[in-house]
Amino acid sequence: MIDLFSVLDWMMRLPEQLKRSLWHNIEVLEEQEKMRYVTSVEQLYSEKWMQQGLLQGRLEGEQTGEAKALRRLLQKRFGPLPEDRLTRLQTASVDELEHWLDRALDADSLAEVFSQ
Repeated sequence: MIDLFSVLDWMMRLPEQLKRSLWHNIEVLEEQEKMRYVTSVEQLYSEKWMQQGLLQGRLEGEQTGEAKALRRLLQKRFGPLPEDRLTRLQTASVDELEHWLDRALDADSLAEVFSQ
């Protein structure tokens, strides 16, 4: 039934009265079947946005983890970090964090880690 509604919705525009009747019938069906009417277009976009959300979440998690590890290393080697350095760590890209992490292993000072 739901597939039929999807086809009807895709193929033709109904007059307002019939459209209301159709959506009423869909609501009744959803209640009976305990499921929401989802068109194929909604399904495609839902999958697309879900994949993008997962990727974004992974990248943010990687950035957060790199920043945390670098902060711990820098604090262990050079003591408490100034607020401006903490801010830079939180807003840096993963590439910047990895670059600073490599430098932090051999640097003699905090300034040397962040130098251009």
